[in-house]
Amino acid sequence: MASDSLVLTLDFGTQSVRVALTNKLGEIVALSKIKYRPPYVSPVSGYAEQDADFYWINAKQCLFQLCKENQDKVQHIIGATITTFRDTSVQLDENLKPLRKCILWLDQRMAKGKEKIPLHHKAIFKAIGMWPTIVLNRARTPAHWLKENEPETWNRTYKYVNISSYLIYKVTGRLADSVACMVGHYPINYRKGKWYQFKALKGRFFGIPNRMLCDLVPVGEVIATIKDEIADEVGLPRGIKVYATGSDKACETVGLGALNPTLAAVSYGTASTVEVSNQKYHEPEPFLPAYQAAVPGWHNMEVQIYRGYWMLTWYAKEFAKDFDNERDRGMIEELLDAELQKVPPGSEGLIVQPYWGPGLSRPFAKGAIIGFSDVHTRIHIYRAIIEGIAYSLREGLESIEHSQHQKVEHVMISGGGSRSDDICQITADVFGLPVSRVQTYETSTLGAALSVFVAAKEFSSVDDATKAMVHKAKTFYPNELAHKNYDTLYKKVYVKMYPQLKDVYRDLNKFLKRGE
Repeated sequence: MASDSLVLTLDFGTQSVRVALTNKLGEIVALSKIKYRPPYVSPVSGYAEQDADFYWINAKQCLFQLCKENQDKVQHIIGATITTFRDTSVQLDENLKPLRKCILWLDQRMAKGKEKIPLHHKAIFKAIGMWPTIVLNRARTPAHWLKENEPETWNRTYKYVNISSYLIYKVTGRLADSVACMVGHYPINYRKGKWYQFKALKGRFFGIPNRMLCDLVPVGEVIATIKDEIADEVGLPRGIKVYATGSDKACETVGLGALNPTLAAVSYGTASTVEVSNQKYHEPEPFLPAYQAAVPGWHNMEVQIYRGYWMLTWYAKEFAKDFDNERDRGMIEELLDAELQKVPPGSEGLIVQPYWGPGLSRPFAKGAIIGFSDVHTRIHIYRAIIEGIAYSLREGLESIEHSQHQKVEHVMISGGGSRSDDICQITADVFGLPVSRVQTYETSTLGAALSVFVAAKEFSSVDDATKAMVHKAKTFYPNELAHKNYDTLYKKVYVKMYPQLKDVYRDLNKFLKRGE
């Protein structure tokens, strides 16, 4: 076990790609990053598509730059891995070439659900109260949309894979993926880490035959080696092994050192999530699965806010148009954050329910803002959005705690929102728990590297690796008075909103679909 060992990570986000070298102290010693321009295209309002090869082209540029500037370091690479955003499907022909642009996870298109489900399966889902969730899941599965709207593409589809699977294929030549990358609209048994058979109750409703799916590789095992021609082209040594780790969120949790049922990992990214890891399989909410973690033997219970901190980008676009110059310089969020302290905790009674995109357990939910009065300004709305996201994640965490029969004692935080001290403090105050950042904002990269070091036997255990590589940089403690106010608003107002509005949302959805 060499002290100068390094791990190469290719970390694909929704907005950018980062290629890095990380050492056993948790230091990212080399990093090359490209921001996508554009991150996706929308040929129709609500659509989000991108060429699958677009991501590889950008990553290869990063690889070339990193190797060019770090020829001494790349000789110490002991393994590599690829981690990506989730639930983004790629349709491949018999030559494993993309047939169309991939459909990103934030795409809003819906299938009409013309493909029938066996009546006995339908009866079971209705009996357990899951039919609305099944209908939404099927409608949001790109496979069903393709069958209805692009049958010629579907008929030519030889393999139907996640974006991570395709990128692993581009790097190694093997069409395979980690079980911990399979998060989304795919027929996977998360408890066992295997594909459901197509005829199984949970296998059929995604509509993807088993023959179209890629090989699954257990976390921690070697998928393949980087192709010689790729290594030669970008300047890497030949023979580097590519290990199975996990998706971006799974790697973030590892990178936060949160592999402990008393720790929660909060990710304030485009989608915002709260995850708790447990070695036992518990569903975070009834009938919703726990995903495989990025290290063996663990599962991640997760509750997601589909639009998450995307809402702050939406807010800046719609309500801060007078900050155009600052937007161009990427400073608009900093200016808005500077205004946060002018509004007291609780936003003087303004409450946001942040369902700008429906969740799996609440398929009809919409966003809502209540409590307006003449004291409220646009900064009140900004703060209320941040508080609403925190309320929703707290609600998700309480569901996870109930499921695992154990309380969480500390929150670890990552993602773009975690860069703001004010947002971290609001999170601590809403949860009533200490909130900590670690030494880097690149927590997905850090977690992926940690997973590889463990898999390559550079550490004797995950605990040893975490102690060596993950370090708390700053901790935010709850303000007693602020938490008391938030606790009252959460219990007396926020948690009552969805039950009171549930039927209203259902009628609103019927109204919106009247022309379909």
